[in-house]
Amino acid sequence: MLKKEIRLIKNIPENWNAYVLSELGEFKNGINKDKSSFGFGVPFVNLMDVFGKSSIKNSSFSLVDATEKEQEIYNLQAGDILFVRSSVKPEGVGQTCVVVESLASTVYSGFLIRFRPDSKLINWQYATHCFDGSRFRQRLLVHSTVAANTNINQESLKQLAIQLPPLPEQKAIAALLSTWDEAIEKTERLIQAKEKRFKWLLNDLIHVPTKEEMWKQVRMKSLFKERKEGNRGDLPLLSITNSAGVIPHSETNRKDSSNKDKSKYLRICSGDIGYNTMRMWQGVSALSTLEGIVSPAYTICIPGEKLHSQFVAYLFKTPFMIHRFYRYSQGLTSDTWNLKFRHFSEVKMPLPSLEEQQQISETLSSAQQEIDLLKQLADKYKTQKRGLMQKMLTGEWRVKPEIVNQYREA
Repeated sequence: MLKKEIRLIKNIPENWNAYVLSELGEFKNGINKDKSSFGFGVPFVNLMDVFGKSSIKNSSFSLVDATEKEQEIYNLQAGDILFVRSSVKPEGVGQTCVVVESLASTVYSGFLIRFRPDSKLINWQYATHCFDGSRFRQRLLVHSTVAANTNINQESLKQLAIQLPPLPEQKAIAALLSTWDEAIEKTERLIQAKEKRFKWLLNDLIHVPTKEEMWKQVRMKSLFKERKEGNRGDLPLLSITNSAGVIPHSETNRKDSSNKDKSKYLRICSGDIGYNTMRMWQGVSALSTLEGIVSPAYTICIPGEKLHSQFVAYLFKTPFMIHRFYRYSQGLTSDTWNLKFRHFSEVKMPLPSLEEQQQISETLSSAQQEIDLLKQLADKYKTQKRGLMQKMLTGEWRVKPEIVNQYREA
C-alpha cells in the first residue's frame, strides 16, 4: 500500500523525493476522557479550538483532568500539526492546524491526530501547504470512511505520500507562500472589523422602538402586497439565500431538486422582498435585484410607495424585527413554524420618512459595498495562492538557486 501511494506521484522533479508520511514524522491520536474529567486540570485543545484555523498558540482552552504521564504522551510542541479526524462535512476532515508555540502541560482531543514532523526531512511550514494542496486532499478523502461523519484514521494518514524538494528549497517555497497567507489574513481581519462596524451602523441608524418612539409603528398590511403570480416557467429559477441575497439557483452549488412542473413556482421581480415562509423567524429574507421564479416555499412581498425596498431589506435583518416575525409565526414546533402573508401583514414595523429611509439605505449600502469588495479581494488572493501552490509544490515552477542558497546558508 505504501509503495502504491508513492507510485501515484508522477514526474518527480530532479533532486526531489517521494515519501509516505510515516517516513516524515510521528503520528499520535489524541486523548479521550469522560464528562466527569472536564472543568478542571490542564489546558485541553478540542476540535473547535482548531476547526477553521490555520494555527493556534496559547489561549483560553477548556480544562481536563490529565495525569503527568498523559501530559507527557499528549503534549504539543511548536511545529506540531493537528489533523481533524472526523467531520460532518467531507471538506472538514483532515483539515490541519499548526501549533506555532509550545503549549506547556497542554493535551489535545481524541477528535484530533497529532503529526510531529522530522525537522531534518520536512519543514513544518512547507508541510502545512502540502496538506492543504488539492492532490493531497483528494488522496486523503479516498482513504477516508463515511458513516454518520467522514473520518480519517492515523494509519490511513501514514500511508499518504507527498514529494519533497531538499530542505532549503522547502523553506524558500514556504516563505513565498506565506506572503499570500499574510495578505489573506490581513484582508480577513479587515473584513471582520468592517462587518462589526456594519452591525453597529445597522443598530445605530435603525431605531429599536421604545416608549419614546422616533418613528411611528405601522402594520405591514398597509405597506405591502403579496405577489402570487405562477405559470411563469419561461423565467429563470432563482434562490433566496440568507447571506448572498436572491441569486440564480445555478450559483448556489446545490443540485437542482426542483419540480419539473414549475406552474406553482412564484414570480419575483426586482425590488420585491422574498422570504422563506418556514424560516422567516430566523431572518431568512432578501431584496431581489432579479426577475425570475422561486419555490412556493417562499412568500413574495411587493413594497408600497411609502417604502424604500433596500431599507426594508436591512430592517428585516434587525434582531427586534426577527423577534417579531418569530412571535407571529404559527405552528406547534420549530419544524412547523411558518409566517404566511396574512400573519406577516399583522406585524408592526417602524416607518421613518421615505427620505430618511433612503439616507439610511445609502449609508448601509456603502458600508456593505466595502465589505463585498474586501471579500472579492480575499477570494482573489486565495485563487492566486492555489495556483501558485499547484506550480510550486509539484516542482513545475522552481525557486531561483540564489534564493534557495540563502536558506541553505541560514
